[in-house]
Amino acid sequence: MERPSLEINLPDTHEEGKLYVVDSLNNLNKLNVCPDSSQRVLDEEENTGGTGENTAGSNIRNQCLFFVTFILTLIVSLALVSFVIFLIIQTRNKMDQISSRLISEKKNIEELKKMNNMILKHLNQSGIKE
Repeated sequence: MERPSLEINLPDTHEEGKLYVVDSLNNLNKLNVCPDSSQRVLDEEENTGGTGENTAGSNIRNQCLFFVTFILTLIVSLALVSFVIFLIIQTRNKMDQISSRLISEKKNIEELKKMNNMILKHLNQSGIKE
């Protein structure tokens, strides 16, 4: 398989004409090979001289985006941690209230048992005398 040569034999052309032909072929190749978005990038590279200004701006934009995302993630994490701590404190307070209620109810139950025992003793004693 032989590829057709892109060389054009132009007799008696000057160097400027040759450069013009080569430049025209390059432009034609770009139009045929590259889509519009890629062509814009190639044009920008040609305009900037290929110094990488476009990639530097892209890197700075990506770094700023990463930094903003990182800060937002930290803020959301801090809010979630604060909410969890608040819930833990509220739960502890509720548990303390329930514990104190249970202790007071236990005391009430013990007093009721004592009173029940006293009533039973009194009924037993009064029932025996009759």
